[in-house]
Amino acid sequence: MRIGQGYDAHRFEPGSHLVLGGIEVPHDQGLKAHSDGDVLIHALCDALLGAAGLGDIGRHFPDDDPSYAGIDSRILLRRVMEQLHSKGLQVSNADMTIIAQQPKLAPYLDAMRDCLAGDLQLEEQRINIKATTTEGMGFTGRGEGIAALATVLLEEPRLVD
Repeated sequence: MRIGQGYDAHRFEPGSHLVLGGIEVPHDQGLKAHSDGDVLIHALCDALLGAAGLGDIGRHFPDDDPSYAGIDSRILLRRVMEQLHSKGLQVSNADMTIIAQQPKLAPYLDAMRDCLAGDLQLEEQRINIKATTTEGMGFTGRGEGIAALATVLLEEPRLVD
């Protein structure tokens, strides 16, 4: 078994769309980023890469590489999954938390889970996504941006004598 954790945060940017967990969430601002700014998928990618001992998302998909400008983060997640599978690793489960004062995310969490289940090649019940506020404290509490945390468990094939 291998455990990995990931974190990502982006500031809000007017005039952009908000994508979280692979789905578009209605909001008057999006997240400023080189890619589509999906902090949940970025944190998930970091957790997966960390558990596999493969570094972090910035190492694999640098933000100064123009080929990743505006890229759908689900494409990055699928590429991470290809790397895991090439090492014989499988995702056992994933637990994630989105930290945002706004918008209210509860109505979208199931859709995010369903979206990510396909990319992770995992049953929905092995994925958990939560949303919380910081009660007005810090940059997320002031409505300046969104952060996300992810924890994953990977399994290696067992060698039998």
